Amino acid sequence: MADMDMSQYLGAFLDETDDNLQRLDDMLLALEKNMVDMDVINEIFRSAHTLKGMAGTMGFTQMMGLTHAMEDRLDEARKGTRPLTEGDMNLLFTGLDNLQAMADSIRGGGNDAHIDVSEIVAQLRDKAPAPAQAAPVQAAGQEQGTSGGSQDSEWVKKANDEGANAFSVHVTLSQSCLLKAARAYMVVNRLEELGEIFRADPPTDALEREEFEFEFTIYVATPAPAEEVKAAIEKIGDVQTADVEEVKATSAPSAPSPSPAVQESPEPSPSAPSPSPAPASAPAAQTPAKKEGAKKSSQTVRVDIGRLDKLMNLVGELVISRARIERLVQEARLRQFDETLSQLGRISGDIQELVTKLRMVPVSFTFDRFPRLIRDLSKTLNKNVELVLEGEDTELDRTVIDEIGDPMVHLIRNSMDHGIEHPEERKALGKPEKGILKIAAYQEGSGVVIEVSDDGAGIDPDKVKKKAIERGILTEDRAAIMSDEEATQIVLLPGFSMAKQITDLSGRGVGMDAVKTKVEQLGGQFDLVSKKNEGTHVYIRLPLTLAIVLSLLIKVGNETYAISLENVEETIMVRREDVKTVHGEPTTLLRGEVLSLNILGDILGTEEIERDRDEYPVVVVKIGKNKIGFIVSQLIGQQEIVIKSLGRFLSKIDGITGGTILGDGNVALILDVASFYSTKN
Repeated sequence: MADMDMSQYLGAFLDETDDNLQRLDDMLLALEKNMVDMDVINEIFRSAHTLKGMAGTMGFTQMMGLTHAMEDRLDEARKGTRPLTEGDMNLLFTGLDNLQAMADSIRGGGNDAHIDVSEIVAQLRDKAPAPAQAAPVQAAGQEQGTSGGSQDSEWVKKANDEGANAFSVHVTLSQSCLLKAARAYMVVNRLEELGEIFRADPPTDALEREEFEFEFTIYVATPAPAEEVKAAIEKIGDVQTADVEEVKATSAPSAPSPSPAVQESPEPSPSAPSPSPAPASAPAAQTPAKKEGAKKSSQTVRVDIGRLDKLMNLVGELVISRARIERLVQEARLRQFDETLSQLGRISGDIQELVTKLRMVPVSFTFDRFPRLIRDLSKTLNKNVELVLEGEDTELDRTVIDEIGDPMVHLIRNSMDHGIEHPEERKALGKPEKGILKIAAYQEGSGVVIEVSDDGAGIDPDKVKKKAIERGILTEDRAAIMSDEEATQIVLLPGFSMAKQITDLSGRGVGMDAVKTKVEQLGGQFDLVSKKNEGTHVYIRLPLTLAIVLSLLIKVGNETYAISLENVEETIMVRREDVKTVHGEPTTLLRGEVLSLNILGDILGTEEIERDRDEYPVVVVKIGKNKIGFIVSQLIGQQEIVIKSLGRFLSKIDGITGGTILGDGNVALILDVASFYSTKN
């Protein structure tokens, strides 16, 4: 039964672990730039301490042991007994990687036992003070046992001077509570959100090991009133009572034991054995932000993505049903239903918009992992690179975010390996020794653009042509008349690589082509612009969501097809006499520019379009920087469609991305017009 109850906490544990691991990653990157920044060291210490407590509660001893070793090393740094070195930073990053591997294993249904961390734990604790040297710290704890009243009194006075209240919170758990340590951790975490914890009775280490009955006391400084503190704690499951009493400076309780929680508390401990004014003032300065964070977290509910997917599917069915009803009413000319249908349309539209927003997450969900990636690659390649992130608050559908992560890593690795030069090369070219890699996201129309750019070597079109000729992709005659821009696009061909040798980073010819293919599978567009010695810019245009999209319905012969409006530039009517033949291809002029025309029926291999018409409906599609026109039989109009998968056997058909159910109940295929252009060229 205990195991069953423990499983209830696994989802929350993994969510909290992910948050703490990301925080550790961000803070370690900041610490590497300034290894004596005590604020950052304290923040890392808190996250490591929180992870240790959660892992111990859930029974993941390997994770608990590693975080404990990291915590001990950081504690030495903040006390000034052993400053951090570059080697220590590498160890901490390696420890973080091991923690992430453990979390991934646990999420996959395994545990942390198969990951051996004994070596890194030993390295983190290497040269640590021997037990005898740790005696002054123990003595400080014992001193507090004899004169804890005066120290508590000073803490309370300082808290009051900073406008905070000092409370003792005595918590009694239900006798039926099976996970006392988990509940104690939740109490400590909630109080940390409200303010700053001074100490605990019994100490937090004992709480983590469940070395208490069903009662414990936490001493906290917070600007929140006693009623708010009491209400916050009593909301936690299995908490029977929470008695909150104000602690006065003249009557502060002495420590009940010779080892108070200041030795292992989540908050930063003072570097000297006796308390100094700094730790007392710091909590008050940070308290308002923590209180605000607590208020926000209480208004947030974590929802499994599977439930949102199901809700989106139901909304999709609602959109299909609404379209069918509108079609039937229109055919039957039942005017009395107009008002009701209009109201139904507004309601379903609002529900659709709300569900779409529920699935939206900021691109920082993916971007947050890039600083660490750049750091590791910079060291591996011996390059000096600065990462610039912009537009991290731009939102995309969670499904799109999940799918675009790996292609983005391909682009970053490509820029780091092929693009940005080594410092000495950059200096010789008159460039700053530090290269710039910029990743930006911004909304454009009804989609989002992600830009990855660098100021590196760029793509040399002459080298690309030479490589293409060697591999039989180009003839020398074709290469001679090919523009530099056209030559640059060759690197997007499947299997093409400019790497001289295969490495862990590149050379296998799956990078740029894999990115382009994935983007197009997501209904987006991929554009590459590069200049020799100036750098490379990659633009990825993505739809906001993949489930329900606005599309243009067309007819080719007797069949109806849909094209996402993300790909449609405009629709025009072209007179027969305006169609000219250039190099054997039909073209026309569109506002003074040559527009290549393609008969969509010929490409699809379906019924031919009437060629003796006076004018042809043309859908103008923008693919990268190029525009191309597709001649169709009829333009039906715009309509919201719900994208349905064609199944495993039909999903590989070139040019078809899915299907949709129309208002008349018939199925229409959704065309991937970008693939038609790629095939043609």
